[in-house]
Formats: sequence, structure tokens, C-alpha cells
Amino acid sequence: MTNFKPFEPVYMPVGVLTGALQELTPRERRDPDPDLAVEEWLEFAAQLGADNIELSAALHPSVADVPAEAMLDPVANTLDLRDPFTPARAERVLAAVKATGVEIADVAYFDDLLHEDQTIRAKKHAFMLATMDAAVLLGVTAVCGFVGRDQSKSMAQNLVEFETSFVPLLQAAKDRGLQYRVEQCPMPGWTPGDNFYNNIAYAPATWIALHQICERHGVADQFRIHYDPSHAILMGQDTRSIFQYLNDEGYSFLIAGMHVKGQVMDSKGVSGWGYGGQTMNRGDWSGDQISDDPADLANAWKKQTVLCEHELPGTARHDPLAYLQNRSVDWLDHQLAARELLDADFSKMPLIVEHEYPPARVQEKELLQPILAGSIAFTRHIDMAAADMFALQNTVLAAQDIPVQGVGREAYRS
Repeated sequence: MTNFKPFEPVYMPVGVLTGALQELTPRERRDPDPDLAVEEWLEFAAQLGADNIELSAALHPSVADVPAEAMLDPVANTLDLRDPFTPARAERVLAAVKATGVEIADVAYFDDLLHEDQTIRAKKHAFMLATMDAAVLLGVTAVCGFVGRDQSKSMAQNLVEFETSFVPLLQAAKDRGLQYRVEQCPMPGWTPGDNFYNNIAYAPATWIALHQICERHGVADQFRIHYDPSHAILMGQDTRSIFQYLNDEGYSFLIAGMHVKGQVMDSKGVSGWGYGGQTMNRGDWSGDQISDDPADLANAWKKQTVLCEHELPGTARHDPLAYLQNRSVDWLDHQLAARELLDADFSKMPLIVEHEYPPARVQEKELLQPILAGSIAFTRHIDMAAADMFALQNTVLAAQDIPVQGVGREAYRS
């Protein structure tokens, strides 16, 4: 009898980062009643058709060390941790989770945790620990964030900084039963200096180097990657090759979550400045001094924005040539490559839509709702198509020894 296996595709849960709408709940309502912001975001996510949210935490604007006008994408402190997050607060949020049917995938705090100023670094570490404590009370299994970089030191010296300063955070995560999932954005605009790579966990080879440090300290299971393909495109990489590299090196287990955000490269910008971005005359310096106007410091992001623009999934034209040139994300192959090359339970790995497409970053709920709903629907259907293809080709046809047609996109080749 011919071998038989049923068609059983595995779909990924689709969610949204709450930073997409920073002031869903106005300040005058949320500051005196901070958990209202989380409740209203859960309700909004249900309207969007999301399975979950990535709950954004950040230092409150009144105590943040980086002014909002200096940021490329201002962060959201949907989860307000000025006061301790107590069991009573958690109970209130979890009641909203139950009522809406929208889960919390993880809690995210994106900041430079290797900041060269030790006082500022300690403040950020304390906030990350508070974020972890909130995650535990909310019953989630992970926090998401950056590693960062000590600007006063070389990349090699930052490996030592990671070992002495960041590993204790991973130990704290271990003590709480959490993973720390690192997004790999290089954060070029974090500094008006010439450094482009300001989050040392920016690429697969660096993830492996950091993980090997974690292995020596017994926190390897805590260090994972929340992969975002927009940053791969920014650095001239493609997802399939990244996943193949991890597979080849024996680290295909490292990716535990995904941000669904693309990047559309500006060929003229690349022609003018290359992949290092604008290196001079940006406007973040005044003569030979760093400008003391926070708004000017946002110009440091021209290291990135001069050559590309973030894509909200579904908003960029279908462009096969751009896919092959690694100048836009091929979402279908992205989801296929994950299933073919990564070691993960895809029924539990969240696909988190992160909205940073500037022209569409409207901050009015009624205007943003159809934009996000459309992007989430696009993401879900692309993932379903990839899961269907993978199950059909790699399970159903393979069981019956029926060959798959064609070649498909190949790693390490564009």
C-alpha cells in the first residue's frame, strides 16, 4: 500500500506590537489609571483580528533619558511601570485577556542595556527587571528587547561587557522562568558618532558568539532571537540565507519569535551613500560639536533612512526583482524558509506585526484600524499559504515519493 500522511498544515499565531498606536488611551486617562491602556489595547487587537499582542513597556516620558524628538520611532509605554506591577494589576489585565480572547505573546522593552554611562545603564537594567517581574505575573514566557552597545568600547570589548553586565540579566530571566528574545536591529541612529552597529546582537554570527558566552554561564536557554527581516534587508542579507547559516552552524533553534516588518531599499540612496548610510552633513552635528538640540539628534538616523524605508506587511508592491536583490522581503519565502530550516514549534512562535511605515503611522484609532487590520490579514494569509505549501510538499508528497517541482529560492545566492 502506498504510504499516506494527511494534510495537516501548522499555522503561526499572528499579533501586533502595541507601539503601533502609542496613545490609544490618551495620557489624561491613562496616567492616573495605567492599566486602562493595556485593557483598551487588548480590545483594539480583538477588533484587528489579532491572536495576541506584544505588550510594549518603556520608561515613562517623564523619566526617559532619550527625548521623543530624538527617536526615529517613538516607543510606547503601554505597560506603565512607574509603580510596581502588582498581582492585583495583573489580575485586572488577565481579566481583559480572557474577555477579549487576545493573548499576550511577550512583554517588550527596547533599549540600550549596555549604555556606556553606568548610572543610565543601571536605570535601564532596573526597568528590565521590573519588566520581567510583570511578565511573570502575566503568565507569559518571554521578554523581548535589545542588547545594546557600550559606545566607549570596541566590539571585541563589548563581548566582555556582555559577559559581565548582560549575563546577569539572563540569570535573572532564568530565575523567573523566562526567555530573553533579542531583536537584531543594529540601531545605527542611536549615536551621532560613526558606529553603525549599536546593538551587538545584530547578525547570526554575533548571535552565536553571544550564545557561546551564555553556554559557559548556564543561561544558554534564556538567550533567543526575535527575528525581524527588515534589519536583514538593511544589512544586505536575506532571510533564507540567514536561516540556512543558523542551520549549517547548528543553531537553528535560536529564533523563538518574529517581528513581521519589512524594508524597502531606495536604490538611489544606496547609490549615493552605500549600505553604511549617510556618513556626514546629516544635521546631528553643529560644526565640530554634537548638536545640543534633541530634534537634531534624530538626524543620526540618516545612517538608515537615507537608503531605505520600513514596510508594513502588505503595503509595498509585489516586486520579484527586489526580492531577488534582497531589497525587499519575500514574505512567502520568508515563511517557507522558517519551516524548512528552523527548529521550532510554529504553532507557538508568534508573528508580531510591527508598524513603522512612516506615511501610514497615523495615530488616530479610526484611521489606523483598517490599515493594521489589512496588514494582519495579509500576514495571516501569507503564513497560511506557506504552511499549506510546506505541508503539501514536505509531508503529503514526500510520504508518497512524489517529487516537488522546480528549484525555488536558494540560500547564499541572489
